[in-house]
Amino acid sequence: MAKKDLIQVSGTVDKILGGGRYRITLDNGHTITAQLSGRMRRFHIRVISGDRVQCGVSPYDPTHGFITYREPPGGRPGPAT
Repeated sequence: MAKKDLIQVSGTVDKILGGGRYRITLDNGHTITAQLSGRMRRFHIRVISGDRVQCGVSPYDPTHGFITYREPPGGRPGPAT
């Protein structure tokens, strides 16, 4: 699936699960399981509990996703698309 096919949602990291997965509560109240995208792993971006993140969620399985962006602590809006 191409990156442009993913649904972009924002949420907060609740818990760090084993195997590089994270439990994220979205702004609409749903909970998903997500993993870091390849580029975030490549550049060693650290994500901890309480961080605001943007996720790409597949329209075919809305319970899993990829963390594509970690918002800075100041709350700056996400990257322009």
